[in-house]
Amino acid sequence: MNVATSGPVRIVGTGLLGTSVGLGLATRGVEVLLHDPSRTAVALARDVGAGRPASADDPEPVLVVVAAPPDVTSDVVLAELEAHPGAVVTDVASVKGYVLAELRASGADLSRYVGSHPMAGRERSGPVAAVPDLFLGRPWVIADSGSSRPDALLAVRSLAVDLGAVPVTMDADAHDAAVAAVSHVPQVVASLVASRLRDVDEVALGLAGQGLRDVTRIAGSDPALWTSILAANAAAVRDVLVDLRTDLDGVIHALGGAAAATGPEDVAPGALSTIAQTISDGNAGVARVPGKHGGVRRDYSVVTVLVPDAPGELARLLTDVGDAGVNLEDLHLEHAAGRPVGMAAISVLPSAVPHLEAELTLRGWRLVS
Repeated sequence: MNVATSGPVRIVGTGLLGTSVGLGLATRGVEVLLHDPSRTAVALARDVGAGRPASADDPEPVLVVVAAPPDVTSDVVLAELEAHPGAVVTDVASVKGYVLAELRASGADLSRYVGSHPMAGRERSGPVAAVPDLFLGRPWVIADSGSSRPDALLAVRSLAVDLGAVPVTMDADAHDAAVAAVSHVPQVVASLVASRLRDVDEVALGLAGQGLRDVTRIAGSDPALWTSILAANAAAVRDVLVDLRTDLDGVIHALGGAAAATGPEDVAPGALSTIAQTISDGNAGVARVPGKHGGVRRDYSVVTVLVPDAPGELARLLTDVGDAGVNLEDLHLEHAAGRPVGMAAISVLPSAVPHLEAELTLRGWRLVS
């Protein structure tokens, strides 16, 4: 059962998530009231169409969405619960157990509170980076406080569905353990790898390919926000990092044995198998990441095409793929260093490869074998 979200909806915090929630609701005709400690942030959120600045004369909100950093989320939620005794209050912080523990310790009435977390974001931050379809098709975790009323849970579920997300019910602590593995530790690892590049010379950086870009894509995230997130979920993140360190120590030891050898026959017993097992375990792990259609990711074949660096060329390629009657499952772009071309890696079903290659060649595209 789902009931469409009605207004007014008060959004406290007009960064990327809060403004995106406002945009999504405003485009559906819901009245949205915006509040943020920064008047500039509120003005920007208003200007992009996320709602209007809240005022003392506003009607009481039906729903309050708190989009604040985890270290202050519980304080803001508590203030909103007290200020709006008829409203359901949720937050979209990426840590749930810490927030809930703080609220319990404060003695807050948790019957109108529901923790939530949309699993969506961008490398850019702030209201100008917000988009109304940020949550489309993304999981939106709903965490019962243990005392949440059924109507409060329904209100937050309706919010998620109205914004195009997929509601997922989880316990707060289970949520934090999950995001430590799939979100927070990947951020730490990406940042660590990217930090190694500070002292790499320009010639070496010129050799970087898509692999480095893929691994470090999220390393440009906001340090202040991520410090708050990691501190709030410290125990769960630490547990995963300790296990990762154990695996890394095994690889370091194996590489040490390989480096000391004068030839393949002198490699320390077990060193090569450790390295191979590490790569194989990675294969098994990435195969479990849900794909485009959900569930276990399907195996696709890749057709790589050289695309001139000129306006309209990528659009022309995608049009030609569609005209060939082939469904594009995924697309990755890589720039060729020092050359006025890029490479578009088009993922399709294996059975479609011969037909697509023939059609693209006929249309004048150069394929990379």
